[in-house]
Amino acid sequence: MTTATATQRNALGLPPALRTAQAAMQSAEVQEMLCRLSAHRLGICMPHMHDENTGEFQPLPDQLMQVEAGLEVSFRPAVAIAKQAGRFLPVAWVWRDGLSMAVCEMVQDEDAQDDGESPVKHKMPPRN
Repeated sequence: MTTATATQRNALGLPPALRTAQAAMQSAEVQEMLCRLSAHRLGICMPHMHDENTGEFQPLPDQLMQVEAGLEVSFRPAVAIAKQAGRFLPVAWVWRDGLSMAVCEMVQDEDAQDDGESPVKHKMPPRN
């Protein structure tokens, strides 16, 4: 699936802000940025969430952050996550006064050697 075919077919029912984001993906400027970002193993995302009752796409409000923990996604107040920066690894960014818009919750590896660097591990769901 190409960017153009996905955008043309699926973006019609989106809110205006998200339609703008989808349309921007077809511009030469954004495609050039994507190529440059890809050289750094980065990509482009469309910050969004879904209405809990209908499943419809919604823009991600500035005061919320997408949080992945235990392989589940939730949306939490950005200020609360910013106060716990050591617990979360930023994984997606938008220009919001230097804050990320999506993070993964991390855990400390108790088996790691105390050499000043601890391996980064994603918080996983409890196993039975």
